[in-house]
Amino acid sequence: MKQVLTIVQIVVSVALIGLVLIQARGTGFGRSSGIGGASFTRRGLEKLVFRLTFVVVFLFIAVSILQLVF
Repeated sequence: MKQVLTIVQIVVSVALIGLVLIQARGTGFGRSSGIGGASFTRRGLEKLVFRLTFVVVFLFIAVSILQLVF
């Protein structure tokens, strides 16, 4: 059980690293190319990646807690 949790944690952590690196600091997907002006709302793919990052963080924390318990 411990090895399975370790593998799951590694996979989730790599996914989290990828999601964080996709998000450019201070710019969004549309704003990086100059499209969108001064709008700071997340839309489309940027919104999906932003929300998915929170889901993956929750999974990472849950797996970490499970590793402590087992």
